[in-house]
Amino acid sequence: MKLKILFLSFFLLFSLGLLAQTTWSVKGVITDTAAKVNLPNTSVIVLNSKDSTLVGFTRTGKDGSFAVSNLHKGKFILLLIYPAYADYVEQFSLDSAKTSHDFGRLNMILKSKLLADVIIKAARVPIKIKGDTTEFNAKSYVIQPNDKVEDLLRQLPGIEVDKDGKITAQGQAVSKVLVDGEEFFGDDPTLVTKNIRADMVDKVQLYDKKSDQATFTGIDDGVRTKTINIKLKEDKKNGVFGKVNANIGTDDYYEGQLLFNKFKANEKFSAYATAANDGRTGLGFQDSNTIGAGSGDIQFVDGGISISGIGNSNDALDSFSGYYDGKGVPVTTSGGVHYDSHWNTDKQSFNANYKLGDITVTGTTTSSIQQTEATSTLNTYSNQTFNNYAFRQKLDATYQVKLDTTQTLKISADGTLRNFHVNNDYSTRTDSSSIALNRNNRSVINHGDTRIFDATAFYTKKFKKTGRTLSWSLSESYNQSETEGYLNSETDYYNASGKQDSTLLINQYKTTNNVSSVLNSNITYSEPLIKNVALLFNYGLAINNSTSSQLSFNPSTAGNYNLLDTAYSNDYKFNQLTNQLGAMFNYKTGKLIFNFGTKVSGVDFKQVDEYTGDELKRNFLNWAPQANFQYKFSQFRSFYLNYRGTTTQPTISQIQPVLVNTDPLNQTIGNQRLGPSFSNRFFMYYNNYQVISGQQFYVNANYSNTTNAIVNNTTENTGVNTTQYVNLPNKVPYNYSVYMNMGRKLTFLAGLQAGFNLNTSGNVSYSYINSALDQANSHTYSGGLSISKYVQKKYDFNINAGPSYTFSNMSLQPGANNNAAGFNSSGRFDLYLPLNFGAGSDVNYTYNAATQSFSAEYKTIWNAYVYKSFRKDESFKLSLSVNDLLNQNTNFTRGLSGNTSTQTNTTGIRRFVMLSLIWDFTKFGTLPAKN
Repeated sequence: MKLKILFLSFFLLFSLGLLAQTTWSVKGVITDTAAKVNLPNTSVIVLNSKDSTLVGFTRTGKDGSFAVSNLHKGKFILLLIYPAYADYVEQFSLDSAKTSHDFGRLNMILKSKLLADVIIKAARVPIKIKGDTTEFNAKSYVIQPNDKVEDLLRQLPGIEVDKDGKITAQGQAVSKVLVDGEEFFGDDPTLVTKNIRADMVDKVQLYDKKSDQATFTGIDDGVRTKTINIKLKEDKKNGVFGKVNANIGTDDYYEGQLLFNKFKANEKFSAYATAANDGRTGLGFQDSNTIGAGSGDIQFVDGGISISGIGNSNDALDSFSGYYDGKGVPVTTSGGVHYDSHWNTDKQSFNANYKLGDITVTGTTTSSIQQTEATSTLNTYSNQTFNNYAFRQKLDATYQVKLDTTQTLKISADGTLRNFHVNNDYSTRTDSSSIALNRNNRSVINHGDTRIFDATAFYTKKFKKTGRTLSWSLSESYNQSETEGYLNSETDYYNASGKQDSTLLINQYKTTNNVSSVLNSNITYSEPLIKNVALLFNYGLAINNSTSSQLSFNPSTAGNYNLLDTAYSNDYKFNQLTNQLGAMFNYKTGKLIFNFGTKVSGVDFKQVDEYTGDELKRNFLNWAPQANFQYKFSQFRSFYLNYRGTTTQPTISQIQPVLVNTDPLNQTIGNQRLGPSFSNRFFMYYNNYQVISGQQFYVNANYSNTTNAIVNNTTENTGVNTTQYVNLPNKVPYNYSVYMNMGRKLTFLAGLQAGFNLNTSGNVSYSYINSALDQANSHTYSGGLSISKYVQKKYDFNINAGPSYTFSNMSLQPGANNNAAGFNSSGRFDLYLPLNFGAGSDVNYTYNAATQSFSAEYKTIWNAYVYKSFRKDESFKLSLSVNDLLNQNTNFTRGLSGNTSTQTNTTGIRRFVMLSLIWDFTKFGTLPAKN
């Protein structure tokens, strides 16, 4: 409610400001006296002197003249912007005695002719707002020799890059980084940020990328991806550049990288290869979570029953995706090739990527789990050792063609081959009031192969009537996965006095074979009704045909697994047909965009048990309303609000789960009376940038709740949990987050860049424990300060620090106190010394205070290095670094889910010394541009 009042207040205040009418005005003529010409279409901007907010805007006429009226009395700043000319800034004032101001002829000077002492009034604007895009001028930031894009991004207000290269912009994760608007090695941002040189960059554009469907029709569907586009300098689009990095360290640590790029005007070729065991998992091994190469172009038909949860290898034995999250010690190799080209005056384009890699991760994880009940508390302590391997290779390609001035076609395809091998050992014990309930020791060995193929096509057509469009998207996704492995488990159960009274032994060979084929089609038509008003209609069809087989075998003799265990085996066939209709109303003016609509899906689901012939059928309707509101107060200030409603059907695993014995202490039973849940999701974003002061303020907020939520109903008996999913009546679980940030350059403190942020997040969830309803509450509040400064060839540094506090409790144990304070900080500095020597260090500190359930956790990861650069362009560098000086690198996490609190600790890369040789090579401007 407070958020709603805040947003309404914002809107009313700004609206009242817009209604103000005055008679004060300014005028003048913009000219280049050296060339003796006037400058038409010059951007003329009038700003408040106090806070740099926009007051008036116009462009000069053909004769270079301008006039801005409807101003008010006060102090102002006049800002003039014209391509290839130095920006012009001048302060002025209006009062009761001076209702107009005539600047006369204002002279602008070409940047190429401008010397530093020619004009004091000229200023470079580091940030510009162009519609929904925030554009950073790379020339306004310090770029050291051989810096990469990620080094430039670290200087930009509102953008953070962590030690692993993960990018966060305006509080949201950046999942795409483009080069001149094109995909570069698919969806892995690090392949751009760690590969492209910072001195090649002209502009950095930050925006929320809409789906291709929304971009084409101009009607926002609420699908947005936080995206960064790297615009290259014209003279850096022809040439060769790359990097060779060879590192060798103590304790047999090593790392090597080879990067090669050859760019022409309309053509790019890139290749890379990496090998390491020091925690760096390559430039691009992480797989994309999207469906297919062109998933952003397709409006997928949704709302059906999820069938991936049955017969999935995760239901049988452990698997490994190849994702490394800092837990354990990785050994990796990876490589890839990228090619893209435009031809036929950019009417046709082709983009292709091939990537492959493997990773082995070994380590140990310890966990402490506290499960709250009405009258007691269960404590589970577990230890896991793991040795996991994964290999993946993927090829994807996209072809786009403009068939004519009104029609386009985009075709994408990708294929992936994956395999994994896991070897995990677990040891678990559960106690209650220091009395043993059970002990479990188990080992899992599993191997799997996956084959994936996706193809998509997206056709668009614009008609003569402006705003009338037709588009058709079509996709096919094929996925086949097979696994085979062994489960050995021994579970000891104890009676009320803590004495062992029974043992369960499991020794089985398990296989799975899952195949799915999903066809999606969506046709969208938009029709303008009157000026500023349009309607959009769409029809979607989805056909899902899948099979799933999961077999378990017991041994007849040692090592001979040939006895089928029917209790833990199944063979299912699934067919699902979905028809979807949708409509959207869209209203758009110069400053305001508002649309709303809904989709409704009719789903026919059929499941057949191939062993028994039993059938499960379901037919239902799903509703998906949505609305979007966007208001641009000015070129530098905007507000956005999005709402989406979603109907979620229960999964097959929740309705009729397949029995699994992988974990004998946690079992699931089905509930065929389970109904759908409905979720409401809200997202808000507000941005304000003040040009002259460079101050930026933004806030984003998320809120969602779920009615008729599907929750756990867990019955515990001697430490064994049996869970059934049920709908929650009369209660509405919810979660939220708010992120606010403000930053600006402090000219009175030697130009320090300073930032301040406030954040809060939390959730309220429910679950049943032995038929008693438990409410879990978790709310976290945090804040932070950041300062940074870059002085070319002298030093640069940045520091971020801030506290946090989490309130956590459960209704079944109101006396339990799991509230905890925390503190996080990070810092980095580089010192540039004479004779091309340099030194630097970075540190990350994390602290979580002790709670009633868990002990305090803290760690300081401190790295340092010295280096010497060679050659005039400093392209050769020899460095000596120390990783984790204090030898404290242990990955720990805390979490609250339902009635369960969990804390885990996992081993990671520890202290070592590394000697590195780095060669950055460049050669630009020697390759002819492509015709």
